[in-house]
Amino acid sequence: MELTIHDVGHGGCITLLHENGNVMMWDCGNSDAVRPSTFLPEIGVHSIDYFLVTNYDEDHISDLPELRDALTIRSIFRNKSIDADQLRSLKKETGPISTAMESLLDMIGSYTGGPLTPALDFPKVTKRIFYHDYSEKFDDTNNLNLVTFLQCGTTKFLFPGDLEAKGWEAMLAKSTFVSELESVNVFIASHHGRENGYCEAVFDHCNPIVVVMSDGPKKHATQEMVNAYAKHASGIRFNNEDRYVLTTRNDGSLTWTL
Repeated sequence: MELTIHDVGHGGCITLLHENGNVMMWDCGNSDAVRPSTFLPEIGVHSIDYFLVTNYDEDHISDLPELRDALTIRSIFRNKSIDADQLRSLKKETGPISTAMESLLDMIGSYTGGPLTPALDFPKVTKRIFYHDYSEKFDDTNNLNLVTFLQCGTTKFLFPGDLEAKGWEAMLAKSTFVSELESVNVFIASHHGRENGYCEAVFDHCNPIVVVMSDGPKKHATQEMVNAYAKHASGIRFNNEDRYVLTTRNDGSLTWTL
């Protein structure tokens, strides 16, 4: 199986293509050059079995209308503590509702059947998701993220979306979350590596081999955090170099064959 963190610029898109043909996908951000609604059919993928929305912002869902036209999306995982009407009101506070958000709101209203039954088989793969409930304490899209721990064989990934420090601190109060955190090998930097997604206390509980930033050209101070993250990783050999942080900006799409 292959897990790829796609180079979609300052956005998010991750796919897991299992050897048995089943597919998971986290987010569907796109760049001008890399668009999941295009590259997935080109490699023979016409159905997404589990589609997980980590964040309710444009850079995580920008290709959704085209994706829904090009492929079959069989199920959706998201923070279900917020409904479509609440999400619409929340997004209106920051401006007009985008076409991509309208598509997601439609999915929230129409994908009401729950998980696929029977659940699909992903041998040697387990996932566990966490999120904060929509409330006065957590009423912003970043801290309403879907956080996923994904174990693929002996490698464990953490996809935190755009979770910010306040959200991390509340997650660390959950013993089940901390227990999952302790065995993470590949840590995707929250909020594309921005400072407001960094929580040093997280690394009291995990020692990843590498941190990955899904980012584009210098924007929102993402690059300034490389050294902060690097000190928490044990390092890997990548393109004949010892590396502690990988970025899609410098390294392109990153694929693990597992």
